[in-house]
Amino acid sequence: MWIYEKKLQFPIRIKNPNPKMATLIISQYGGPDGELAASLRYLSQRYIMPISEGKALLTDIGTEELAHFEMVGTMVYQLMKGASDEEIKASGAGPYFTDHGRGVYPTSAAGNPFTAAYIQSKGDPIADLNEDLAAEQKARSTYEWLLRMADDPDVIEPLKFLRQREVVHYQRFGELLMKVQDYVESKKYF
Repeated sequence: MWIYEKKLQFPIRIKNPNPKMATLIISQYGGPDGELAASLRYLSQRYIMPISEGKALLTDIGTEELAHFEMVGTMVYQLMKGASDEEIKASGAGPYFTDHGRGVYPTSAAGNPFTAAYIQSKGDPIADLNEDLAAEQKARSTYEWLLRMADDPDVIEPLKFLRQREVVHYQRFGELLMKVQDYVESKKYF
């Protein structure tokens, strides 16, 4: 079904460790508005879409979100990789380090592990697409808040890329919502 190209959508080359930033960015890995939740949401919702274009778009965006999940995980890994124990302690990242070391684990910045409660699949295409629009806006705003916390260009540039993809996804879902509403409202003649 997929062809996996072994490179990230946007290069991640973080040279300076920053465990505090890692504990913030991790929320886009496994937090309530993160990439894992988005991917699972869209890949679950696609089954009930009444038009093939809807199924295709949810599949495309859902799999792209998996690519973003990989990017965010890479950022967290690189931010923790070279950090000394002293840097980890001083940054406040000790609780994360205690539970996960320098590993990447799907959790929110507040330390809440990923849960399926973060996703929604209502079974109503219009309700689901409105949920998707909201999800993309929440992810966009999270990236904007992360950008406000970042000062390293190696971190800022991939965050800007990811934020922009949320905007594009929002636009695509808005277009699809109009098409699905038209389809649902149209009279069916058999």
